[in-house]
Amino acid sequence: MILITEFMDQSEADRMAAAHETHYDPNLADRQADIPAMMPGVQALVVRNRTQVTQALLDASPDLKVVGRLGVGLDNIDLEACKARGIEVIPAIGANTLSVAEYVVTNAANLLRNAYQANAAMMAGDWPRATCSGREVAGRQLGLIGYGGIARETARLARGMGMGIAAYDPHLPPDSPHWQGAAQMGLNEVLATSDVISLHVPLTDATRHMINAEQLALMRPGSVLVNAARGGVVDEAALAQAMQSGHIAGAALDVFETEPLSAEAAQIFAGLSNLILTPHIAGVTQESNTRVSTMIADLVLDRLS
Repeated sequence: MILITEFMDQSEADRMAAAHETHYDPNLADRQADIPAMMPGVQALVVRNRTQVTQALLDASPDLKVVGRLGVGLDNIDLEACKARGIEVIPAIGANTLSVAEYVVTNAANLLRNAYQANAAMMAGDWPRATCSGREVAGRQLGLIGYGGIARETARLARGMGMGIAAYDPHLPPDSPHWQGAAQMGLNEVLATSDVISLHVPLTDATRHMINAEQLALMRPGSVLVNAARGGVVDEAALAQAMQSGHIAGAALDVFETEPLSAEAAQIFAGLSNLILTPHIAGVTQESNTRVSTMIADLVLDRLS
């Protein structure tokens, strides 16, 4: 049996159902307490980022062979517990790369231009040209924290807009050919020299709040931040304070420490301008959903064959 707890392309869910008994409930992640009782007999579990694949859930999953991740982040899956049980975890590596890269570069342009949040003022009769002139993207430096596949695709798109690229990635060998076209720097140097900072790291103990008050203070005055990686990488309260002071000129956040973003958590951003908040959709477009769903359906069906 296959259990799908979050949304995927319907045609791919149907294709899985044609091969194996399948239960598809795109809203099941909202009722996580119900999932353990459904796990006996489930050989393949297909999730996105909200379903928590914990030790407790695995304890209730005697027949589980594979976890398919409709995306690439794995911080909601206990990888060590899966490994100990011989359960294979399959992410959709590369399937949503272009969608995330497009999100980063378009929001970088929006934030630098600071011209796309004047609707309320204009509808009220104002004509705020002086505060909406902004800056061009061309000639600015994009600083990438993490330089994996998504970051490199982001760099490719940004170069086409005339941006220079700097990157920090301690896990990428210094002699890797992937560094071609990007200045290889330390974290603090990237922060201090870039006009746009974009995060491309997983959430681990080492990366939690790696962008905190101290790191934000190192960023170039008037720079902007884009986070489409994981919410816990940024200290949200520190970011809000840096924006309130004017040191950070703008931010686009697609991910948050707590998701969905609660009204209480959102209050730290109240009153901030040049702020773009989106509900963890950087990697979700019609095209990427099809690619991600097709890849995971293919891989899961292969493992169950």
